[in-house]
Amino acid sequence: MRMHNADETCGIAQAALVLGDWWNVLVLREVARGHVRFDALAAEIGLSRKVLTERLGRLVASGVLRRSLYQRRPVRYEYLLTDSGAALLPLLVAMQDWGDRWVLGDGSVTATAAEDGAEHARVHALVGTRLPGDLRLPGTHGPDPLPLVAPDAPATVLFTYPGTGVAWGDPPIPGAVGCTLENRLFRDSWPAFRQAGVDVRGISTQLVPEQEEFARAEGVPYPLLSDAAHRFAAALRLPTFRGAGRLRHKRLVLVVDGERTVRHALFPVVDIPDAVERSLRLAAALGEAPAARDEGATGKAPAVKGTAAVGEAPAAPAAPPPGQGRAPGSAH
Repeated sequence: MRMHNADETCGIAQAALVLGDWWNVLVLREVARGHVRFDALAAEIGLSRKVLTERLGRLVASGVLRRSLYQRRPVRYEYLLTDSGAALLPLLVAMQDWGDRWVLGDGSVTATAAEDGAEHARVHALVGTRLPGDLRLPGTHGPDPLPLVAPDAPATVLFTYPGTGVAWGDPPIPGAVGCTLENRLFRDSWPAFRQAGVDVRGISTQLVPEQEEFARAEGVPYPLLSDAAHRFAAALRLPTFRGAGRLRHKRLVLVVDGERTVRHALFPVVDIPDAVERSLRLAAALGEAPAARDEGATGKAPAVKGTAAVGEAPAAPAAPPPGQGRAPGSAH
């Protein structure tokens, strides 16, 4: 890429030089999602082996990715984000938010989503996929980051919310109000979740001190995790919106089994009490006999009568971890 002399001191120009073209951006998107091996990257992006090799080499040379040996005979590498690469995740999420709002949407700011929109499709496509096992987030339960899924629980309910204690304007951003109510409902249902062996984790882009203050004031017994660095949003391509000066998660619920596989997705959440109740029933069903784990195409727990709520994706069987597929003969 040819640069003007003035670009030598321009941070935007220098960043564009590293990112290069849209293939580099898509490579970073897929690495953030957990597709870290060559054949997985080629399959997800649809890029030729020659071009992908070139792009990976440039990103490694730029210090955005690093290679990690995972097999010696034949030699195989994983491509992992460096600190420099991880610092690009907020940019990727901001690009996605811009595309969702201005290209795929009508330009309005909203904390919810249409059922025929791209965000709805992305969230419900998560059902049957496995969450990255190495992704840990800081939170309210001690100094050490926690994994997304509790290691000793047959099911974990992950719910994302825009943020507590936020003034959403007048009129408020559609779908943004209700985060304190949601946390209180999960708090009040906590004994029932624990009796069923189910863990709960709330995730927002608020900073840990903000979450700690809220957790103390409200007596929140489960961890609140901070995705201020947007690692979780980038890994799952979660829908976001910009409100009160910050990119924020839209409200959704994922029910995840003990193997980190997403079994149910509730999005958009328009009825918060119903979503909390439904997530408990769906998660509790995962802790029952193995036969109960494979629910019908409606996504309902066997003991629950009636049809699935709006915004619920059907249950799916477990899937292999992302990024670990390798075609025979791969040399990367």
